[in-house]
Amino acid sequence: MYAFLFALFAIFSIFTYLNTTWLYIIIGYLALIAIVYLVQEFFIFKPEKLRADFEYKYDVPFEELFFDIEPGVRINGLHFKTQKPLGLILYFHGNSRSIKGWAKYAKDFYRYNYDVVLVDYRGFGKSTGKRSEHDMLKDMQFVYDTLAVEYTEHHIIVYGRSLGSGFAAKIASDNKPRYLILDAPYFNFRKVIERFLPILPIRYLLRYHLRTDKWIRHVNCHTYILHGTRDWLIPISNSEKLQAINPHKITLIRIAGGGHNNLPTFNEYHNFIRDILQY
Repeated sequence: MYAFLFALFAIFSIFTYLNTTWLYIIIGYLALIAIVYLVQEFFIFKPEKLRADFEYKYDVPFEELFFDIEPGVRINGLHFKTQKPLGLILYFHGNSRSIKGWAKYAKDFYRYNYDVVLVDYRGFGKSTGKRSEHDMLKDMQFVYDTLAVEYTEHHIIVYGRSLGSGFAAKIASDNKPRYLILDAPYFNFRKVIERFLPILPIRYLLRYHLRTDKWIRHVNCHTYILHGTRDWLIPISNSEKLQAINPHKITLIRIAGGGHNNLPTFNEYHNFIRDILQY
């Protein structure tokens, strides 16, 4: 009898322990979901903020631009100019810093007689406004429309780097630029996040989906994709899947040994940029 009662007590204790353990696991999981939803922008965007009176200084001619989208929203940009431009590169940068630093890449294009415009997203550099995917896309379309007054669309090349590749694909899908160039793009942004947080329902938590895979289907111009074969952050398989959507209109250029942030250190990158711009 005592043995039976002891066994019953032991079973009850184990059951209670397991229930308590599962309760803690569920509470922890729900807490993780809440944290990811509430602070996702902190992990997605790494902006460098600049004072409104900050003065840019470069060794080549440039003009500071401001695009007044709506009250409280102002997008800051830099316009590097050549004497006899063959066209314009509209450059959408990655998820960190500001155009103050990204401007160093303008030389990769103006050396071939292309004007270059770089813009900061909301909350980056001097740009103002609360971020959302819808509003950021709207901002970039406003920028494109403004520049298309000065440059004919046939002479505009849209360039998107990493995070900016989604914005570039969307703009190219809704307009008629000469080319679209994507540097280390993602298939779609949700897939990138799911790779690092596979246990969470990212589909329902993420506020930025950036469907490059959807938008690129509607791009009418030729698309060039440059991707490093050793990119661990956004593996080259993303670009391979993008190219497979329309192999005849999408050219994938593999940079052997290239990572996510170092393609401009490879001669192959610059050779391909030269060939694309001179084509």
